[in-house]
Amino acid sequence: MTGSGDVARIDLNADLGELADGGELDRAMLAVVTSTSIAAGGHAGGGEILRRTVGAAVAAGVSIGAHPSYPDRAGFGRTSMADRVDGTVVARFVADQVRAVAEACDEAGVSMRHVKAHGALYGDLAAIDWLAEAFLDGMVAGARRGPLAVLGPGDSVLERTCAARGIPFVTEGFADRAYRTDGSLVPRSRPGALLEDPGEVARQAVRIAMGRPVRTADGEPLVVRAQSVCLHGDTPGSVGLARAVRDALTAAGVQLAPPGAS
Repeated sequence: MTGSGDVARIDLNADLGELADGGELDRAMLAVVTSTSIAAGGHAGGGEILRRTVGAAVAAGVSIGAHPSYPDRAGFGRTSMADRVDGTVVARFVADQVRAVAEACDEAGVSMRHVKAHGALYGDLAAIDWLAEAFLDGMVAGARRGPLAVLGPGDSVLERTCAARGIPFVTEGFADRAYRTDGSLVPRSRPGALLEDPGEVARQAVRIAMGRPVRTADGEPLVVRAQSVCLHGDTPGSVGLARAVRDALTAAGVQLAPPGAS
């Protein structure tokens, strides 16, 4: 949560460009959110889907970021590869994916603003020091211009590594995912990991934005430190959820703005 005085302000983001037939869905989501992280081929998307999604984001006036992942299209990037890759490999595939989004943005006449990891890579970056260093090396190598911000979980290895390297970091919370008491997300393989009720998702988004505790899957309260709230484009009913969240945030007096907006 950011803002001045008693006014809360938060970014509303969605991960898009992941579905071959998702053009209509992506455009509908882009009418609601303030920033988007676009897949670049590692877990999904890339190529013409990437260029189409960037163009739609530009038309909607939405801030654009790259959404790199482990190179795992078969598993949609949701299986960790931390024990199968080294820092050089990680830096290379992150650079390739970040560069792809940066080049698509250049073609569209806009600048990419942030980078946010996907899936298992996102979770691993919260806890593995060498991986965070390699990820940032790849981001810097792939960016055509900077500086770029990194979206990720607060109180994480990734946040501390960004701070040590002077890289802007935007803390992120999730409106449509259940949390555990330690601040991690309930694994998607567990029942109740994905929140699908619009009212529940909207209430969680408002509580995150206002700095109020959410109820974890363990029944305990948890304050999620966040400057951006994410909705997943592949969640069932994602457009309706996004609209419910935006309406609830607006009704609560929360200002919506992309990261870094003045």
